[in-house]
Amino acid sequence: MSEQDFSLLPLPAIHFGAGRFSSLAQHIAPLGRTILVVTGAHALRHSGHFTGLIESLEQSGLSIHHLAVECEPSPELVNSAVSSFRACSVDAVLAIGGGSVLDAGKAISAMLLQTLPVERFIEGQEGFTAHDGRKVPFIAVPTTSGTGSEVTSNAVISRVGAGGFKRSLRHPAFVPDIALIDPELMLTLPEAMTAASGMDACTQLIEAYTSPFASPYTDALACNGLERFSRSFPGVCTDRALDSSARGDIAWAALLSGIVLANAGLGVVHGFASSVGGLVNIPHGTLCATLLLEATRENIATLHQLDRNHPVLHKYARAGALLSGSAYGDVHSGCEKLLERLEVWQEQLRFPRLSRYGLAPRDIDHIVSITRCKSNAVQLDEAAMKRILSKRL
Repeated sequence: MSEQDFSLLPLPAIHFGAGRFSSLAQHIAPLGRTILVVTGAHALRHSGHFTGLIESLEQSGLSIHHLAVECEPSPELVNSAVSSFRACSVDAVLAIGGGSVLDAGKAISAMLLQTLPVERFIEGQEGFTAHDGRKVPFIAVPTTSGTGSEVTSNAVISRVGAGGFKRSLRHPAFVPDIALIDPELMLTLPEAMTAASGMDACTQLIEAYTSPFASPYTDALACNGLERFSRSFPGVCTDRALDSSARGDIAWAALLSGIVLANAGLGVVHGFASSVGGLVNIPHGTLCATLLLEATRENIATLHQLDRNHPVLHKYARAGALLSGSAYGDVHSGCEKLLERLEVWQEQLRFPRLSRYGLAPRDIDHIVSITRCKSNAVQLDEAAMKRILSKRL
């Protein structure tokens, strides 16, 4: 296949900009009269936005049901919500929150018109059945800048523990009908969550950019996302946390990261997110933040062994120039700039190690044996994958 040949998943109707949250009711009203609102347990209420939203929806003549989500969606959560709200004849599902909330809302909208439990439709699970794509209309409003779930076709469902899993419920029809991104919703996001979710977006941009399934379309978006990310990420984690323009840069980068991952795939960090995330309870963004440097180092080293002038090394070098704000030079210096920038962020923002969440050396062999990453920049051997995990225990 030529690099000029590619296919694109559909996109939602996207409404992006500071203050756009106030117009949410007018976008929802045409979808029906009964709305299920899915939020996190606390953050939206504490921000002061929740009360105004409910009032505006009710003033528009809408009937509102509410579901609060406290953790990453499990099959039990999705099935329980579907059972509780199916009889309400929900016309649309509105999810407002971080990636877990958006994934929960996406999964619920996908299952309200189905009779089988959600487990039957999760990729890689025993008895998998292809979903027919029927869903209730879905509106996604992110309050963090990370997963890009507002523009993707999958919802991540997990069951944590021995025999656990973290896999996707996926169909092209699951792309949200409407995505509304308002950077003002992210102004009160704590530093640690800002850093973790931001590094998720950064990881997605780099992994999709260097994926073997990348295209000129995804490359252009990934580079723009990395440029916008680099100019504002350190600031939103420190002295520019209340700057809606800086928050807008990271929200834009996260939006683009969702588009490119949906069309180019992701690499080994997200492969580990699935295998590690099914074993221990670690926030997705935290895992991306703590593994990105070592995964990138191993990818670059492996590519260098194959061909010192490998085309993907040029991409890593370009990413290094974009993230460091410097001119693109030679491949070696560009790759070094990338690793140096990621290391600075890792040290400055104190990304936690995997052992904090219960991962132990005895787990590494099993994790590597079940980790899949067909969209990684290069095929890594088991030794390289073990080094990535071991260095971040």
